[in-house]
Amino acid sequence: MIKRLVFSFVVLSVVLSTATAQSTIFIVRHAEKADATKDPDLSEAGRARAEALAKMLQDANITAIYATEFKRTQQTAAPLAKALGITVTTLPAENSAALIAKRRSSNGNALVVGHGNTIADLIKAFGISEPINIAENDYDNLFVVVLVEKPQLIRLHYR
Repeated sequence: MIKRLVFSFVVLSVVLSTATAQSTIFIVRHAEKADATKDPDLSEAGRARAEALAKMLQDANITAIYATEFKRTQQTAAPLAKALGITVTTLPAENSAALIAKRRSSNGNALVVGHGNTIADLIKAFGISEPINIAENDYDNLFVVVLVEKPQLIRLHYR
């Protein structure tokens, strides 16, 4: 476990050190939800995960944060947005094309908070062909897409 954590931090450090040379997109699924209703709040574990994400990415030179209209994505993005003084840009969950268009017209690093059923398509739209599968109860993936000539994907886990 410690080796895995150290390795993750080393990889993330490398990504963050190169992040100023090109845009990097950090993509996560919303954190754990409180219940199975249509638009639930985050659970206590979800709020803790959102705080952990904010601490992890606070020095990643994030200039934009995107989330869907659902409370769980907004609440996942909120701690980092507050820490950085950035307003979260809300885009419809079913319209990944709008997010891709916004990213293509802007520079800098970004956090995207999505859903288990939308992340694979988002990553593919950024030029990554590697198949992505996210289990229903999987909330700890951090996908790092480095937008260079041939986009690169790094998959990490955070807790």
